[in-house]
Amino acid sequence: MLNKVQRITYTYLTSEIKELGILLHAMKVENQYKGTAVFKFLDKFKTDEDCKAYLYDLKFSAGFQCSKCQSTEAYEGIKPFTKVCKSCRHVESSTSGTLYHKVKFGLRKAFAIVFEITTTSKGVSALQISRKYDINKDTAWLFCKKVRISMGSSEVHPMVDKVYVDEFVIGGYEKGAVGRKAESKKIKAIMAVEVTDKNKIKRVYTMKIQDYSTRELTKIFDKHIAPEAQVHTDEWRSYRPLKTKYTIKQDKKYKNSSPVNLMIQQQKSWLRGTHHRISSHHAETYFNEFSFRINRSQWKDSIFHKCTERMVQTENRNRLQVSQVKLMTREQYVQRVMLYESMGVNYKVEYGRVKLAA
Repeated sequence: MLNKVQRITYTYLTSEIKELGILLHAMKVENQYKGTAVFKFLDKFKTDEDCKAYLYDLKFSAGFQCSKCQSTEAYEGIKPFTKVCKSCRHVESSTSGTLYHKVKFGLRKAFAIVFEITTTSKGVSALQISRKYDINKDTAWLFCKKVRISMGSSEVHPMVDKVYVDEFVIGGYEKGAVGRKAESKKIKAIMAVEVTDKNKIKRVYTMKIQDYSTRELTKIFDKHIAPEAQVHTDEWRSYRPLKTKYTIKQDKKYKNSSPVNLMIQQQKSWLRGTHHRISSHHAETYFNEFSFRINRSQWKDSIFHKCTERMVQTENRNRLQVSQVKLMTREQYVQRVMLYESMGVNYKVEYGRVKLAA
């Protein structure tokens, strides 16, 4: 049993150690990479080992937690930039469990891709990444998708000031699809834009919706808008039930020059110019990228670090989870194989699906 003096001493030392840990963590955060210059970036990350060291600091600076047994005690591993759990002896590397885990083309190249996606004003398509970095097109798309997943909002800081909200569609001309037509094949989305007192853009969030009902429109309010925010919308009837919880002003003269409509046009132009076309299946992640870049436009120097931090914090996902491919049923599998064999064409089985061989 500890006596009174020992207990006081122990409490004091514990508090001092905690403060020291917080101080060290803050120092490491201060040492984060800042800048958008290409040569400065290449000088900082010359090898894969430099990248591992950076990820090691990001992952373990706030403490260790074993992914197997949740223990918080560990010692340094034999291999560089690893930790070994004292409880179950599980080895944690600087990339394990993160979106950088087992990249096929090396960490330095992965860092360079993230740097280019985040610091380039209009972003980069997967096809451009494939050509620039000499990697397979599908591999490039998969990694870019992981980057966009990490760019999703934390939903911790809702919009509290003046907010403009409007819905829109993405897609080319469709005969008979005029206005808010529910059965249209176009991608339906809703955008919320927070502005300053001078009507300058502060933050932007976009979400995919299935239709224009109150149930669908509520999603962006619940995730990104605080009840005390001053919300401005057009006179669409589905906004009316939301007035019981939010302060909403429906304007008869909702101008096309409003901040939200300007941002909608900017997002559409970005999609057409950089990615040309997107699938409804993956639209949400493209919206993440647009919002992430716009919301950090004033902190461009630290945008690479922030994205890398998110990729470390986001749990790793395999190809099926990232691409969200629906596996074929046994009947579909047999039918497809019989069809290709009867046609005399070459086919291959990839990720649970049967497709024509290249």
